[in-house]
Amino acid sequence: MGTNKLTLSVLDQSPVRKGATAVQAVQETIALAQLTDKLGYHRFWVSEHHNTGILAGSTPEVLIAHLAGVTKHLRIGSGGIMMPNHSTLKVAENFRMLEALFPGRIDLGMGRAPGTDRITAGILNPSNQFREQDFIEQLADLVDYFHDRGEPGTIKAKIRAIPQVQTVPGMWLLSSSGQSGLFAAHFGMGLSYAHFINPNGGAAAVQLYRERFQPSEDMPEPQANVALFVFCSEDEEKLMQHRAVMEHRFLQFERGGPIGPLTYDDVKDFVYSQPEVDRLIHHSKRIITGKPDELKQKLTALAEEYQVNEIIAVTICEDFKDRLRSYELLAEVFGLEKR
Repeated sequence: MGTNKLTLSVLDQSPVRKGATAVQAVQETIALAQLTDKLGYHRFWVSEHHNTGILAGSTPEVLIAHLAGVTKHLRIGSGGIMMPNHSTLKVAENFRMLEALFPGRIDLGMGRAPGTDRITAGILNPSNQFREQDFIEQLADLVDYFHDRGEPGTIKAKIRAIPQVQTVPGMWLLSSSGQSGLFAAHFGMGLSYAHFINPNGGAAAVQLYRERFQPSEDMPEPQANVALFVFCSEDEEKLMQHRAVMEHRFLQFERGGPIGPLTYDDVKDFVYSQPEVDRLIHHSKRIITGKPDELKQKLTALAEEYQVNEIIAVTICEDFKDRLRSYELLAEVFGLEKR
């Protein structure tokens, strides 16, 4: 697989920087989408998180509508809609409306985690039983809604997702363990592996997805990509500081408890215990940082390991200008065509 074939995309979680507001975070997501649209990126996905002060992205279906309206070329989608939080019919109608507004540009990426804690998930959807079978049934129902069909003789045969449109969004399952890869293979959907959540076993999960893939009317061939934390800079000091902040955040998440925005000054004097150092070795694989040429080499190697031709970059920075610049440098070193 040649480097000239590597496609770059974006997953943005609307991170709230220290000293900034959630409103600013959303405006920064919009600015980033407009920039990456011009730089030649392929997709721009936004996430669903709840009950957290550090990520402002809670309603991807709403944000997608605005982002698609202020961009021209990007595929805009969810990374993802956390299906257990939602009525399947409502998800189908949200994304049919998006297809009516922006036909052929919408991706519906879906996950089976709640994107929050169990208590919040229970309030979002009081009927949520957190059962795998429920998620499988949601996927089957969703495909039926998008194709205006239901099993004859059942009540769902009488239900239509409105508005009825001819196009279907690109359907993707997000996975950090491989299990959803098997579901994606069964339903003939795309697979996006979250290397930024779990850096182990991803290549094998993608390979198994390909082997088990059953073509669908919406996706005749398997499609897979890999998402990870990426930061590109020409400044060695910024690279070091960025990694220090990200690694501290990884340990914070693992420990649980309240989590707020961080800067390098908050973590620079922190001394880690040996068990924490051991965990950092694991977490360090979730993020790739470097100067442009170094990063190109690392990302190309990762894409070859996974046997994919699309990398989704997730970048969270203390300074929004550094976030923008990271995506600019990536676009330059990979030779993306500006639009």
